[in-house]
Amino acid sequence: MQPPSVHPSAIVDEPSCLGEGTRIWHFCHVMPGARIGRRCVLGQGVFVAGGVVVGDDVRIQNHVSLYEGTIVEDAVFLGPSCVLTNVTNPRAELDRRGLYEKTLIRRGATIGANATIVCGTTVGRYAFVGAGALVTRDVPDYALVTGVPARRTGTMSRHGQKLGRPGPDGVMVCPESGYRYRVEGGIVRCLDLDEEAPLPSGGRAAGKAYLRG
Repeated sequence: MQPPSVHPSAIVDEPSCLGEGTRIWHFCHVMPGARIGRRCVLGQGVFVAGGVVVGDDVRIQNHVSLYEGTIVEDAVFLGPSCVLTNVTNPRAELDRRGLYEKTLIRRGATIGANATIVCGTTVGRYAFVGAGALVTRDVPDYALVTGVPARRTGTMSRHGQKLGRPGPDGVMVCPESGYRYRVEGGIVRCLDLDEEAPLPSGGRAAGKAYLRG
């Protein structure tokens, strides 16, 4: 694995932690105390506040800001200009820094372009938030949510394909991969791949983190 790569126009304050193979592009700003995992890509103009934790293999597109209180697990895709807040009722005249709320984006989730995630919510594993949606409550695993406010409009596979209606055996099949999915105990599960396993086309190599400062 390669050491992290930081574009000359980006600012990475010390101390912060960047994982192997991570690439930080034009005009990004990573604040002290931020932790970014391995093989991540931060597009142009991304801001990462101190205390933010970003997992491995995360893709953060242009002009996304991650504020304190945000946790992003592995293999998450954050679309261009999506918004993650950390205070429910901000006021310019009041200091709310002690009231930051936790926002959790679980493994494999996708947040579409210009979507807004209101703080204090959890976006479930492999969930898919449509472009421009406004998420005001927790999103279940594998759920597709769209609209303002966001409402569930379907179920997505790990390949980002919308699953059709279950068959007589309760199984839904991904049209891209052929993997089977079923609701078990109220939770969608893939029958052909372990929840913690990467997609076969991927691969996860162990590596070390590079500390700055």
